[in-house]
Amino acid sequence: MFETLGRVMYRRRRTVVVVSLLFLLVAGVWGTGVFGKLTGAGFEDPDSESSRAADVAERELGRESADVVVLYRSDELTVDEPAFRAAVQDSLAALPQDLLARTTTYWSTGADPLVSEDRQATYAVLQLADGADDDEAMTAIEDELSADGLTASLGGNAVVNRDINERVGADIARAEMISLPVLAVLLVVIFGSLAAASLPLAIGGTAILGAFTALHVVSGFTDVSVFAVNVVTILGLGLAIDYGLFVVSRFREEMARQASVEDAVARTMATAGRTVAVSGATVAISLAGLTIFPQVFLRSMGFGGMSAVLVAMLAALTLLPALLGMLGPRVEALSVRPFLRRLTRRPAVPAPAGPDEHGAWYRIARSVMRRPMVYAVAVIALLVVLALPFLRVQFGAIDVRVLPAGTESRVVSETIDADFPAAPEAPVTAIVSLPDAVDSAAGSAALDRYVAAVATVPGVDGATVTSAAGDTARVAVAYGGDPVDADARALVEAVRDVPVPDGVEVLVGGESAVMADLLDSLGSLLPWMALLVVATTLVLLFLAFGSVVLPVKAVLMNVLSLGASFGALVWIFQEGHLSGFLDFTPTGFVEATQPILVLAIVFGLSMDYEVFLMSRIREQYDLTGDNTTAVATGLQRTGGIISSAALLLVVVIGAFSLSGITFIKMIGVAMLIAIVVDATVVRLLLVPATMRLLGRANWWAPGPLRRVYARYGIREDDGGTSAVAAPAPAELAPAP
Repeated sequence: MFETLGRVMYRRRRTVVVVSLLFLLVAGVWGTGVFGKLTGAGFEDPDSESSRAADVAERELGRESADVVVLYRSDELTVDEPAFRAAVQDSLAALPQDLLARTTTYWSTGADPLVSEDRQATYAVLQLADGADDDEAMTAIEDELSADGLTASLGGNAVVNRDINERVGADIARAEMISLPVLAVLLVVIFGSLAAASLPLAIGGTAILGAFTALHVVSGFTDVSVFAVNVVTILGLGLAIDYGLFVVSRFREEMARQASVEDAVARTMATAGRTVAVSGATVAISLAGLTIFPQVFLRSMGFGGMSAVLVAMLAALTLLPALLGMLGPRVEALSVRPFLRRLTRRPAVPAPAGPDEHGAWYRIARSVMRRPMVYAVAVIALLVVLALPFLRVQFGAIDVRVLPAGTESRVVSETIDADFPAAPEAPVTAIVSLPDAVDSAAGSAALDRYVAAVATVPGVDGATVTSAAGDTARVAVAYGGDPVDADARALVEAVRDVPVPDGVEVLVGGESAVMADLLDSLGSLLPWMALLVVATTLVLLFLAFGSVVLPVKAVLMNVLSLGASFGALVWIFQEGHLSGFLDFTPTGFVEATQPILVLAIVFGLSMDYEVFLMSRIREQYDLTGDNTTAVATGLQRTGGIISSAALLLVVVIGAFSLSGITFIKMIGVAMLIAIVVDATVVRLLLVPATMRLLGRANWWAPGPLRRVYARYGIREDDGGTSAVAAPAPAELAPAP
């Protein structure tokens, strides 16, 4: 199939390139329109009890949201002086009133928590009108905001979300500005010519714009988080470079072996193309596991990641062979090898005829396989030690500290926390629906009985009705501890277990309930995600390699790589190590959705390198039937490619790890660690060691499954002439 695809792409190469250019034009114009449809946040479960409580409260009682907070401060006046009050009132009166539903100030409420302890600052809480566009409203407020003799600063939920969204866009632009020049230089050095180096960038641009187009389509059916843009860019560019490097390297080998450019393209697709297809499908399956979660953040990452991977894969299977067919020997055009040779006084890159079959990677593999048990035990012990910090993980929620220190909205929040009296904490709220009106005798009595019962729950510091309308009331449940810790989540369950009077319905929400519901949602769906990803990966790898042992081994090694990444998340971001170097504020916890996202991305990327390596090992094993030689030769032929691909991906991810948004930085650092670990100690040491220990058992499959593989397997020969059928297990020679 893949050889036929290669011949079709070669014969229709001009048509394929023209169609691709038209697609890029549409994607560049229409696909990028997704930026106007992206949403922030999306970390909660919309079907949870806490989300339903918030919906009922907003519908029946109105919103209680601090959309915008205006902090006023004076170095000379106090809030008790008429001039301070007049300046604040004049400032608020000048704001566009049609965009505001409610304004709350110290003078309208007399609430002491709205005044700083030195009485030289106060803040006003603005609630935006229903239907108002948040960005337009905040722009209008910023344009009109001023106060004679006072400094005025903006914060609040809507402002924080706006700042996060703007920071994401700025971070992407900065990351591209940093990474693209470095990538361009490295690509030229690694590929040896400007013509060859341009091909992965063409595939990367296609993948990114194609994924934006896919997300634009998805945004017509569901919300899409702004943070999906980061994953699209990282995976689109990173995997395009991986696939481009693998395909172009194989094309150079085939050009030296085949009689024509068409044959070289066909054989490249029959081998490297097949590997790219298996790799892309495997990574996409891993990311597809995110779509089973109801959180908009995770689903968006799943849709965006899958789109980037699949478009990169399709471009590598269509546009790339078409471009190679058009270039042919000119893939070496504008070669920099003479310059590098003069610079280093030795060949800087392998000759196009193919790699040295007994080079450094071959010797490393042979060395490892002479002492496989020592290497296997040492590497596994190292990865387990790196994973141990994850045993101390504490989960929390996104807060204003994800923004860089000094951001105005963050400064406002931190100033209120530090300089103002602590407001009574009510991290749990109960929305009570009564059978009768709240102001009726029956309704009032039922509400009083429920409030009294909640107040007796151990750990509750008090329960108070804060608002009521019709037959609905909001009950604030006070709690003095950390609102997102385990005790607070246990308190939520205790409040939910409180018996309610006949005819009364209660939905428990609030900050603590949102956290409890999020963890319950993630915990209940994570096993299903793992089952989906692992099962489909095992099936796909079996069809690719004809073994039931190799897929299981691949999954287990990926678990070890994941463990190292998870341990790093806790050690660095929860416990604050390297916070100065990486420039973030440690919070003492890991945001609960991040390990799920890291699991999907890292599992997919690790499997990407596994497929690259195992494909060449399987190809050699089919030719020789010698397990040890196949491993050493396969590593020799892919070691440089995997290392180069990892280096280029590290550059891409490293630039995005400079993000000012802490959890984007967290994702980038976790991916960096996983890639480095996977491309070095796992692929270079653990894979040869375990394959030597398993010997011919690597290729074992029971008889019925061997017949399935013979009929449906995605084999390397694919109609070509350079491979032979794999020997049956009974014919395998003992591993030397």
